[in-house]
Amino acid sequence: MRYEEIKAEPHDQIKRLANFLSYPFTKEEEENGLVDQILELCSLRNLKSFEVNKTQQVNKVDCKVYFRKGEVGDWKNYLTPEMENKIYMIVQEKLQGSGLKF
Repeated sequence: MRYEEIKAEPHDQIKRLANFLSYPFTKEEEENGLVDQILELCSLRNLKSFEVNKTQQVNKVDCKVYFRKGEVGDWKNYLTPEMENKIYMIVQEKLQGSGLKF
């Protein structure tokens, strides 16, 4: 499951995640809007609104820097081609043989 897939099909992906975790949604839960509620609680807009994410730090880094626009491909506005290549090489090495794609 990749961020791009979650953005494109949020309902399908959250149900897929629930199945993977062996906690599939019941028909009643889906009909009562539980998937929508979870998506709202986990939305970038909601997470950004938590006071802890506005004012706290992790390892001396402001938590608010972890929340940007939430748009697919926005990383291109922050990484140089050299940084992109370095990340790509590291991830390829780490994922080698796992069957996962980057």
